[in-house]
Amino acid sequence: MELLDIGANLTHESFHHDFDAVMQRARDHGVVQMVVTGASKEGSTHALDLARRLPGELYATAGVHPHHAIDYDDATDALLRELADQPEVRAVGETGLDYNRNYSPRDVQLAVFERQLQIAVDKGKPLFLHQRDAHEDFVNLLRRYREKVPAAVVHCFTDSGDALRDYLALDCHIGITGWICDERRGTHLRELVKRIPSHRLMIETDAPYLLPRTVKPAPSHRRNEPMYLRHICHEVARDRGESVEVTAANSTATARAFFGI
Repeated sequence: MELLDIGANLTHESFHHDFDAVMQRARDHGVVQMVVTGASKEGSTHALDLARRLPGELYATAGVHPHHAIDYDDATDALLRELADQPEVRAVGETGLDYNRNYSPRDVQLAVFERQLQIAVDKGKPLFLHQRDAHEDFVNLLRRYREKVPAAVVHCFTDSGDALRDYLALDCHIGITGWICDERRGTHLRELVKRIPSHRLMIETDAPYLLPRTVKPAPSHRRNEPMYLRHICHEVARDRGESVEVTAANSTATARAFFGI
């Protein structure tokens, strides 16, 4: 069984001290490829460096998360365009809107999201998207660009059935994380995941965040790792009423097609 983690924040400082061991544990649990998320200027550059360190195993995205939109300037735009030209960088993002935290003003988030949408159009790259508590603004802006880009994935989907319907109507892919394992906030996903066509469903850890709460025993450090993608795959398969082998094969094939791997 081969698994592909479409969203791992391997540039996070918590992985600096044991990166090689993290990678080996992932391999031991069937995770054969990963896409390293770029979510800032520095993080996107670092993600590319990691992808170059392990070619064919790691790939990267390049983008600026809405939390960091306030720091986006012309130099940032130029850097992301340069990064998007690199063969290891397979998508533009993580980009989008986050009205839950509002670390950057909403008008700034919208402007920066649109600039990155234009990069994806200009470079012919898929989009790796983030949305939280901003669905209406997010989908209205995405709708204007969707037909101009080859593909788009709403990463770490945690939203409602109505939101899922809107994304599927836009022919978006959906990324499911360990949020589905959270009995406090994620139980609705166990029903919604049944509605996602297999050719639009991908799985991810979003490591080091969102450690599945159903992992027992829980690691003392609470850090999520790509090795737990296997656990997420099992949970998704159970909820979809299919074998874990089918879920794994379909999600991996879908991810490889999406990222051109």
